[in-house]
Amino acid sequence: MNDPALRRVLAAAVPFAVRLRRNFRGVDVREGLLIKGPSGWGEFAPFDDYSHQAAARWLDCSLEAAFGSWPVSRRSAVHVNAIVPAVSPSVAALLTRQAINDHGCSTIKVKVGGALADDEARVASVRDALDTTLGRGFGRIRIDANGAWDVSTAKTSLRRLAEYGLEYVEQPCREVEQIIEVRGSCPVPIAVDETLRTSDDAEALARQGDLISRMADFAIVKPAPLGGIEACLRVIEALPVPVVVSSSLDTSVGLAVAVNLAGILGLEIACGLGTGALFEEDLVSSPEPPVDGMLTVRRVAPDLTALLKARDHVSDERAMWWRQRLTAAWFAGSEQRWTEIIGASA
Repeated sequence: MNDPALRRVLAAAVPFAVRLRRNFRGVDVREGLLIKGPSGWGEFAPFDDYSHQAAARWLDCSLEAAFGSWPVSRRSAVHVNAIVPAVSPSVAALLTRQAINDHGCSTIKVKVGGALADDEARVASVRDALDTTLGRGFGRIRIDANGAWDVSTAKTSLRRLAEYGLEYVEQPCREVEQIIEVRGSCPVPIAVDETLRTSDDAEALARQGDLISRMADFAIVKPAPLGGIEACLRVIEALPVPVVVSSSLDTSVGLAVAVNLAGILGLEIACGLGTGALFEEDLVSSPEPPVDGMLTVRRVAPDLTALLKARDHVSDERAMWWRQRLTAAWFAGSEQRWTEIIGASA
């Protein structure tokens, strides 16, 4: 391999695997590579079904964290929401009370998109726990369908779920035309996520202001799938709607990128950065939980003990697979941007 920059990245990459507390959208174990550079640590962990081109944007984000630089944050800490996965109503209520009492979170994101009766029972349980613990109307609920609904199901579900007081619904349908149709009669504000982050050119899509305005009231911005903080700032500048920064089921190392982006933007709205609670294991021995509903803006480095443990969970076969995936992502999009920067930092 006659590519010194890529060789340096591969030499600095450490495979990891950490367990989640419960299955989250089909994921029980989070795998990836940590990359050490002069600026800090980056996390490369695109999901297995992502294309090489999509994985290249994740690699851009990790290389920016390891070898690049970020603007100065305007905040020392940012507000975060807690997450309630697709669990039973009793578990949903328990998770909501824990988020409030242990971490000071008053905004809860609830996963929906299954049977309406199950979704409604889950949302109702979260609303009851919020109102009982905080007082009626003091807690916020946002729901996330991850594009699971068709137009008819979205309209029916949102009419029913709107009764519980929703801040917004995230990605009700997969297709742009479907979302526009739903928004025309939707009693709940709409936020787009997958529409933006799975686009081949999110910045170009963001510049279609009329289309975005017809489709959404908010845009969800995730640094890893969009290519890092610099890329996100370009997308955000083009967007005609407010943004909510969210993470991508990252460990504490990767989560820090999204927390920094929210701090750079100076956002007051609660951001989707409460994913740390989903992890049974992490790459730091003592992950920082939200305090008073907020996370500190900082870079995060792995603890050696935790990283070695996470590395030992990765088989030789999977470690090779991840290195091959990084190499494919490099040549699919990252090489041109990073070869000179990494070479200059040697």
